[in-house]
Amino acid sequence: MSERIAVVDYGAGNLRSAARALAAAGATNVEITADPACIAGADRILLPGVGAFAQCITALRGAAGIEAALTEAVLRRKVPFLGICVGMQLLATEGHEHGVHRGLGWLPGTVTRLTPDDPALKIPHMGWNQVRAANDSGAAEGHGYFVHSYRFDPDDAADVRAVSDHGGQFPAIVTRGNITGVQFHPEKSQAYGLAFLKAWLAA
Repeated sequence: MSERIAVVDYGAGNLRSAARALAAAGATNVEITADPACIAGADRILLPGVGAFAQCITALRGAAGIEAALTEAVLRRKVPFLGICVGMQLLATEGHEHGVHRGLGWLPGTVTRLTPDDPALKIPHMGWNQVRAANDSGAAEGHGYFVHSYRFDPDDAADVRAVSDHGGQFPAIVTRGNITGVQFHPEKSQAYGLAFLKAWLAA
């Protein structure tokens, strides 16, 4: 029986694009769901995120039972979890976008605004950029597609598996145990994104 993968629907993500990308990477049992029971019992979980940290964490906590279901699956059962873009940033202890907001706190750290050292560089950081392995992680390198104005910096630098650069280095992939987050969009990153998702499904 194939793994059941839950793409969490909390009103703040490219749900269908993420589900199609997982299918293209070889997943055969992908469900877009807001049902806490489906999320709590899933074999893998993908949390997308589009918009601002404040909006996304408010939407997640406003969706009845979803945070508890995620906690059950990811923290208690240790199922593989992937957060994309703001879905990665929500792992933080807190986010500093439109005020200071408490994150999930699964991977201690802080989300702050990107501040390029070159004032000519535009925010949001939008488009293709190089993803490079960090901390001798062996993470696959390539070009990912980014759309973001904020960055997630884990308290423990060892949680950073890959970085990118936009007038200064920032984390592109973070991992701790069964929890992974990516700042780029695998579903928009063509060959590199597909390879990344295949590796995540195989891990």
